[in-house]
Amino acid sequence: MVQKLDDAARSALFARFPGWTHEPVRDAMTRRFQFGDFAQAFGFMASVAIIAEKMDHHPEWSNVYNRVDILLTTHDADGLSERDAKLAEAIEALV
Repeated sequence: MVQKLDDAARSALFARFPGWTHEPVRDAMTRRFQFGDFAQAFGFMASVAIIAEKMDHHPEWSNVYNRVDILLTTHDADGLSERDAKLAEAIEALV
């Protein structure tokens, strides 16, 4: 079973990833990424998809032209977990 982050771990998570915002209703982390055009945004999504598949942890996301909005939460934990932190770290390494 995946453990949900406690308050201290959640605070540390957002200190570590200041570009991400806490979405408290779902206990999720969100971030908007902007790119030069659709091809760059789609290429970013493809790269994230490969990483997410290898981690078996998939983001909720949307894409409009050069913008990609990502929401991370762990359904098995009913909120944020270390799995989200690891995927956020991998996503940040791409940008």
